[in-house]
Amino acid sequence: MELKFIEDTKHRVVFDIIGATHSLANALKKELWADSNVKIAAYNVEHPLIGIPRIIVESKADARKALLDAIDRLKKQNKDLVSKFDKALKK
Repeated sequence: MELKFIEDTKHRVVFDIIGATHSLANALKKELWADSNVKIAAYNVEHPLIGIPRIIVESKADARKALLDAIDRLKKQNKDLVSKFDKALKK
């Protein structure tokens, strides 16, 4: 997976996630909306055959920080999910 930044200012970040799918883009968008400072969190896939999600984040505060915080929350949720699956499978 590779990030290609299109726009990167204090309050707005636009980037492509090369190698990602709707699943990751949608999860990230949803998690960004959990931040009260985020004004816009969206993604677009311009062409379905190419399938590169473009993420757009606008924030009242620092857009990169909002993005990093959302990623950290997703990491924690995934660790919790893996842990629950491990426990359930070992029963």
